[in-house]
Amino acid sequence: MGKIHIMDEWLSNKIAAGEVVERPASVVKEFVENAIDADATTIEVFLEEAGLSFIQVVDNGSGMSEEDALKSFARHATSKIEKEQDLFRIRTLGFRGEALASISSVCKMTMKTSDGQGGAELYIEGGHIKSQKPAALRQGTDITVAQLFYNTPARLKYLKTVQTELGHSMDLMNRLALGNPHIAFKLVHNGQVQLQTNGRGHVQQVLAAIYGAHNAKKMFEFTGETNDYKIHGFATLPELTRASKNYISIFVNGRWVKHYLVQKAVVDAFHTYLPIERYPIAALFIEGDPQLTDVNVHPAKHQIRLSKEPELLQLVEQTIRAAVRDVVRVPLAAKPKKFEKSPTEQLNIWKPAPTFNEEKMASIVERLNESQLAPAPLRGEPVQVKENQPPLIVESFEEPIIEEPLNDLPIVEEQKAPFPQLEIIGQIHGTYIVAQMEDGFYLIDQHAAQERIKYEYYREKVGDVNANERQALLLPLTFHYSADEALRLMEHQQSLQEVGIYLEPFGQNSFVVREYPTWFPKGFEQEIIEELIEQVLTTRKADVKKLREEAAIMMSCKKSIKANYYLTKEQMDQLLNDLREAENPFTCPHGRPVLIHFSTYELEKMFKRVM
Repeated sequence: MGKIHIMDEWLSNKIAAGEVVERPASVVKEFVENAIDADATTIEVFLEEAGLSFIQVVDNGSGMSEEDALKSFARHATSKIEKEQDLFRIRTLGFRGEALASISSVCKMTMKTSDGQGGAELYIEGGHIKSQKPAALRQGTDITVAQLFYNTPARLKYLKTVQTELGHSMDLMNRLALGNPHIAFKLVHNGQVQLQTNGRGHVQQVLAAIYGAHNAKKMFEFTGETNDYKIHGFATLPELTRASKNYISIFVNGRWVKHYLVQKAVVDAFHTYLPIERYPIAALFIEGDPQLTDVNVHPAKHQIRLSKEPELLQLVEQTIRAAVRDVVRVPLAAKPKKFEKSPTEQLNIWKPAPTFNEEKMASIVERLNESQLAPAPLRGEPVQVKENQPPLIVESFEEPIIEEPLNDLPIVEEQKAPFPQLEIIGQIHGTYIVAQMEDGFYLIDQHAAQERIKYEYYREKVGDVNANERQALLLPLTFHYSADEALRLMEHQQSLQEVGIYLEPFGQNSFVVREYPTWFPKGFEQEIIEELIEQVLTTRKADVKKLREEAAIMMSCKKSIKANYYLTKEQMDQLLNDLREAENPFTCPHGRPVLIHFSTYELEKMFKRVM
């Protein structure tokens, strides 16, 4: 008897489920995406015990006839792909035809569906249809899953706590709601509403429902386009950050995707505006010809390949960076708001389920639903990008919710926040300059201020290929490395020269530096050369742009005024005058604030002059 045999369909479905169904959130994803593809305008998700015991998804989409309902549980059954060419023009979220067959093989499922003419109610257990009857249901689909992984106990052992699993489902629903603002979503867990959007088509309102009105108000809009791609979206001001990149949501033609390089482009756009290891909240929407994308990369459809990727990455970084530069402002020294964290973040803090003042959130959602805001274009319509359009600071979430179209809100008059005209009062501990204005007083970190000034000076010098003035060293510097490190340095010798480091081979695995640019900070030549060489060796590649940035930041830090250094009034005046001329006078190259504003109102509150 031969060794090779054909696998039983039920067994193959269970194996496929291992690829598609990792946790309850995977089930929610497949069902909700099917509802979106069915043109639903309302989608409700009900979970019990984070979906471990019960999942229900109800939509008002196109539904299915009885015949289609029965076919939908066959493996590779799909209404979205007919021929090979369709794989290169995918506009739907689902298309593989694996979801229902795979999910039904590891749970007990009930589906009621109708296309308005006819329908069916099916009960499936372990992948086998146990019963069927005509459905008495309005148009749409109601699908329920009970006892997920009841017949694969090994899978249950790898699931996390209820809190963690609910967090995955909430995160997923947040992304789907952001990608589809024209759909009214509702997520209920153990009878408590965790997310509710009104489906009016405004991304800003979805951001308010997810992250809170206070945080949504601190977001700016950006738009840009090339011949192949259009992008638009929202991101938080540099003063509002998170410790994880997970708050950056990327959508390509409406599909939420994970794309490391696009995410990196968003982060790079905030370079020198955010502290190290801090990241923005952002929602980036990319529109392009489906033929430029390949979504058939991974069973869960999270990964995606993009054609003309370098062009897109440049568009993302330049568009967001220009918008950030226009809206950056002096941070206000105020107490943090009580409910600044999003519901998803609170979920990971509070036990049991989050209690983030649900009555207040419900009130906000209710007002959003009642507001007479003009509907925005639905997802998929061309993005209207106006030339030289300044970014819009979202001011539409103050309570009570205003009742005017978001498009009619006043745009920030000055595209770039002006540096305040300050009167210097003195210095604290030889570290902070104190200055005043009619709206309060300011503290300026003298080291951060000079770092910004020096950084912009050195950045220009490092990037100027004509700034080739060199100075010979009285005693050449010698550097010794291992054989493989020496080979890498030889390979990237040209890149190092572009940042002013001229290495000459000097015996086996050794190099000598005989000269350096005249603008190198005096006394730090060897230290800077060593650190930049270390950058090349640790990253195993020489990105000239990155090297130039590192060189400029390093030089600015080493050459700037340190703490506990007292300045004269004339030196402080000169420092602030130089800072006023900087491209970005509000943050140092590491993203820390240069100056902080203490408003007169906050001072009066502290001294109980106002209550």
